[in-house]
Amino acid sequence: PTSDAIKGEETGEGLTERLLKYDVYRKMLAAHFNQSEDEAAGKIGRFEQEVKGRFVNEPGQMKLLIVVDKLLTGFDAPSATYLYIDKHMQDHGLFQAICRINRLDEDKEYGYVIDYKDLFRSLKASITDYTGEAFADYDKEDVAGLLKDRLEQGKSRLEETREQMKALCERVDPPRDQNAYRRFFCGTDPELEANKQRRVTLYDRTRAFLRAYANVANEMEAAGYSDTEVQEIKAEATYYENLRQEIQLASADYVDLKAYEPAMRHLLDTYIRAEESRTLTAFENMTLVELIVEQGRTALDLLPESVRNNEVATAETIENNVRQVIVEKSPENPKYYEDLSKVLDALILKRRHEAMDYEAYLAEILALAEKIGKSGAHGAYPSEIRTQAQRALFDNIGTSNVSGLQEDDPARRAEIALALHETIHTVRRDDWRGHTLKEREVRRAIEKVVQTKLGDNTVNIDVLFELVKNQDEY
Repeated sequence: PTSDAIKGEETGEGLTERLLKYDVYRKMLAAHFNQSEDEAAGKIGRFEQEVKGRFVNEPGQMKLLIVVDKLLTGFDAPSATYLYIDKHMQDHGLFQAICRINRLDEDKEYGYVIDYKDLFRSLKASITDYTGEAFADYDKEDVAGLLKDRLEQGKSRLEETREQMKALCERVDPPRDQNAYRRFFCGTDPELEANKQRRVTLYDRTRAFLRAYANVANEMEAAGYSDTEVQEIKAEATYYENLRQEIQLASADYVDLKAYEPAMRHLLDTYIRAEESRTLTAFENMTLVELIVEQGRTALDLLPESVRNNEVATAETIENNVRQVIVEKSPENPKYYEDLSKVLDALILKRRHEAMDYEAYLAEILALAEKIGKSGAHGAYPSEIRTQAQRALFDNIGTSNVSGLQEDDPARRAEIALALHETIHTVRRDDWRGHTLKEREVRRAIEKVVQTKLGDNTVNIDVLFELVKNQDEY
């Protein structure tokens, strides 16, 4: 929008088309027109680069980009999924436009072209005739792969992902019931982490299968499936989605549901009536341990029916969830979670040896889950030890891996914990973690407090410093 564009335009009643365009441009890009036109022209170039950069690097912040006669060549945005064409193009110009969305990206298997000008009718005719002038300079193989039938490709992808799911599940021991799947993907408590890759494979393949199904769910018959096959595949989709949910819950794994894009999740809601669907929201927002802390035993009513009606499945699901929280939170307070881990081990041993009835076991494991969920709020602490970070310092100062101070001297431990707590708050600077100089200041302050309070008493400063780094309060 330069003055040349409106030179000679009348400015009587109302705006002419050129004046309107010029006015709109200036309103849209007001920040770039505070200088002379020459300076503004340079800024417009930078504005275009900024916009393209956001579209490529921050697609979540710029999901739609409207261009006119731009970005058909030399522009690469792998995340671009939809191309809306509303202008006449042909031959290599149309090919180049299609290439803008043919790059694979995370969770993107192909792009979509929304053709408002019916360009593909003539394009298909041209591709059919390999000797046509438009394709005289192209290799036959290149032209043959340019356009593919969507339903044909969708069916091929669906069958491929079905076979991958079946191949994975065939490794499960007969009779391939719920307990067999749980043993295969979770195992006993020590095997939980070792089987993680199996579960990741299950989640990835389930997601791929459900996406492939969702892509053709509305047009199964058109894709060449019989009514019997349609019902069979629908049942498989429901079955595998239920299986994924149960294994995720039993192993305390968290699966990011954003990977299931909204369009596909809508189709899943429409076509897959999973028994768990009415309770999914609770587990999307909270872990099982968090639900137990909030709702107590009634949280178990939110478990899938196939889990809550099986005592072994319920027990192992709670145990795995509790174990996962212990592992994740242990760096925050190793002593506290080490003690709770021992309690969990003892409970698991009693259950497996049938040394206590199910109701008694359930009461104890739920009480343990509540302790873990409340992160140190339980236990006997001196009245002056109030915060999570103070509790962590208090608990671990008396352990052999930090210092030789006796655990049965709570007053002394509280004194040192509070001194460290106050010093750290005084010395630490913003964003100190990961900054060598800032971390060194905190470490030196810790060493000074330890030397003052404990003298020659052996203290592992490295362990103490890592404990401090793991406290959100600092």
